[in-house]
Amino acid sequence: MPPEPPYEVGYKKPPEQTRFRKGQSGNPRGRPAGSKNLATLLAKALDEKVTVAENGKRRRIPKREAIITQVVNRSAQGDFKAIPIVLGMIHDAERRGEDHLSQESSFTTEDAQIIEHLRTRLGGLRGTLQ
Repeated sequence: MPPEPPYEVGYKKPPEQTRFRKGQSGNPRGRPAGSKNLATLLAKALDEKVTVAENGKRRRIPKREAIITQVVNRSAQGDFKAIPIVLGMIHDAERRGEDHLSQESSFTTEDAQIIEHLRTRLGGLRGTLQ
């Protein structure tokens, strides 16, 4: 058998002697496995259940729901610090709803032309892909 040609070094082809060995991490001092970022920790804390009394009954609800309820109730009572918070949350919720609607209706005339072209190429499927 003839010997293999020399290994070509180049883009995405590092020299064999500098490659990571099997089982060796590319970032040995990186973030430890299982550690959580701030968003994960916050979501976990907000999902914890607390017991609240509503109308003489006790209920267990997530902390995020209790926080929202308290802020909305305080703003309804005229707390001037809570009112801008609630208004900001309303604005964000409405904007997210509009973004969702605009993403659904982003169908352009060019898209319609492309679909019509595909229908004619596939032949006989006119009216079945709507």
